[in-house]
Order: sequence, then structure tokens, then C-alpha cells
Amino acid sequence: MPVVTPSPRIVIVGASLAGLRTAEAIKAALPEARIVLVGRETHRPYNRPPLSKDAIAALAASPADIKDVFGKLLLRSKLTPQDAELRLGCVATGMREGQLILADGSRINADWIVAASGLSPRRLPLTGAQDRRYVLRSFEDAQRLALALRRSARMVVIGGGFIGCEIAATARSLGLHVDLVETEPQPMLRALGSRVAAAMAAWHRRHGVRIHAGRTVSDFAADHVVLDDGDRLEADVIVEALGALPNVGWLEGSGADLSDGVLTDDRMIAKGVETLLAVGDVARFPNSLFDGVPRRTEHWCVPGQTARRAAETISAITTGREPSAGFAPMPSFWSDQYGLRLQSYGAPVLADSQSVIAGDLAQIGEGPVIVEYRRAGQPVAITGIGAPPATLASHATRLTRALSSPVTA
Repeated sequence: MPVVTPSPRIVIVGASLAGLRTAEAIKAALPEARIVLVGRETHRPYNRPPLSKDAIAALAASPADIKDVFGKLLLRSKLTPQDAELRLGCVATGMREGQLILADGSRINADWIVAASGLSPRRLPLTGAQDRRYVLRSFEDAQRLALALRRSARMVVIGGGFIGCEIAATARSLGLHVDLVETEPQPMLRALGSRVAAAMAAWHRRHGVRIHAGRTVSDFAADHVVLDDGDRLEADVIVEALGALPNVGWLEGSGADLSDGVLTDDRMIAKGVETLLAVGDVARFPNSLFDGVPRRTEHWCVPGQTARRAAETISAITTGREPSAGFAPMPSFWSDQYGLRLQSYGAPVLADSQSVIAGDLAQIGEGPVIVEYRRAGQPVAITGIGAPPATLASHATRLTRALSSPVTA
């Protein structure tokens, strides 16, 4: 059990959105807490979703505006240096007996350690074309990719998730020829389901993207990408948008379950390590809004939701209370592609059926479309494509009511 002290020392590993929101939430719940925020990057916490859209478009248009572009990404916070110590450019390598171990060999004492260490992009296990292959996770990644976009005419995007599709849309807006390679039958299939994914694929084709669905990359050659069916795609720039892996290597040997991120209970405490919590993209936690199955959820809303829950847990234990029972945050996400906003509430990935309750998927971009997702006949998600925020909000409220009775596994 953690040492109970009125002014616990809390070390947060990861100085991005999840880490910053955790520091803010802890300070609000426990003003006497001593907080250290450790970040691998040298930048102050910034917002990542715009990297695949506005940021690379702006950097490609005017690379001299780096300071202005980054300034727009910075996350606002009322935390002062007295509230939390910010250590940037520091890499965590382990935790042992109430201490965080850093790459330089130094150690930071901690009553609690919070894993907010985020994700790293997946790469294809192939050699070749190293000078033309890019990923997008950091601001430096965005700078490198934007420079490549300025001097290129043909792009191949490998991976048809949200990031890959957003990059494809941005590249088309900049005038590049774009091929998108996706192993599934449609881009964004897992996240959106077959009908919505097919409609969004059609939307990309209308904007000139060539989609190679059900294909994989087998090789990189001097000026092209080779697919598994032998097709060759000319490429000046190649983007690997293959999803991401949780940054949990620094927790090896800690006793935590790291099979997919950090497995936690609904208090955000890691199973098997009572002084470790996890938040954001690395946390695999049960959500009683749906069932008791622990899952990682890589949505922008989750860092804030899990940060508040972790802060509540630390505050309750520190003051001799039990955290409130159950944790049921409503997931939500959005994606902007060719000026069209796709926004969802709930968990479409859990659905076994979907139905259009407003509009027509064959006419996306011409009018709002709203799709309801169900599992075993019960609503689990709602998605709007080009839908007015107020209209979508009313459907989200209805979804919340439908999910208000927690289901136990």
C-alpha cells in the first residue's frame, strides 16, 4: 500500500495531454501534493490531433512559421512552477521501491507514480526507402513531413485509420497525388463499421485518393512501393500510419500487466502495483458504461477523464476515504477530412449492427448524416457526419440515458 501522507509526492511520467491534465486534477483535489511532471520531449505540453491536419498544412505552406504553428498547439494550463515541477527532456527507464529511475541514472522519490507515457508509432518491419519514410506523432515529425510535402508530388499512405485518412486528405488539399494502402476491406473499418467506412472511402475517392484495400506492402524500391499483389505505387514520400504502441517499456519488471498498455482497475490503479496508476492512451481499464472488460481507448477525451479519476483515487486514499464506486466515462472522438467533421459518442467498435437514423450515407458532404450503433439490440454509440453540433448533442444525451444502467461482465 502507498504511504499515506497529507502531502504525497506524485511523479507523473509523460508531459503531454494526459500528464498535464493529471497534474491539474491532482492539484485541484490535493493542493498540498508535491507533483513532478516528467516528459521525454523538450517541448511544453501540446495538442497532437491538429498535427495531421492544420499543423502540417500550415508548415507545408510556410515553413518559416514554426513558432506560430507550435504556439497554437500549446495546451493552456493554470498550473504554476510552484504547483508542479516540470522536467522536460527526461526519459524514464524504470520504477523501483518508491522511486522513478531516469535514463541518466538519477532517481525521483515518489509515493505514487502515474503512467501517462502515451504511444509510439508502429513501423513496418521492412528495410529500404528510409529517406522517404515518415511517421506522425510529434511536432518534429510534423515538421519533417511538412518539408517532404512541399517538395513532393506523389504520396503513399500505409494504414487507413483516422491519422492515415487525415494525412491523405491534407496531402490532397496540397495538390499531391495520394495512394492509400489498407489491409482491411475499407479504411477506418474497425472504428466506424462497414457501412460508414464504405461511405467515407467513397468520400476519399471523390477527392482523388486511390484506395488499395485488402492489400499489404511487401517491399520498398528506389522510387515506388511494392504491394503484395505485385502492384507498384510511385512514391516521393511514404507515410506509415499503422497505429501506435503503448510506451510501457520503462515499467518492465514492475509487476504490472503490460500485455496491452497498463491493466488497471476502475480506480486507475495498476493491477499488482498499488502505488502505480495509469491514465490516457496507456491505460487499459473497465468502463461500466458498457461492461467490465478492460480496454484501451485512444480518444482525445480519455486523458482528461482518466486524469480526473486518478486524482480522485489518490485524494480519497490520502484522506482515508474510498474512491466513488464505478467509472463510466462517455468516450467521444472526431475527425476532420476535406472540411467534413465526423464525430462520435460511445463505442462503435463494440457494435454488431448500425442503422442510419438521419440523412443518407450515399450523400455525405451534401447533408448531415447520423448513424446509430447497437450491440445485442442496445445502443452503444452514435456518429454524426457533417451533423450540426446541437443535433448530435441531443442524440448523445439519448445515448447516455440508454447506457445509464451499468452492465457487469
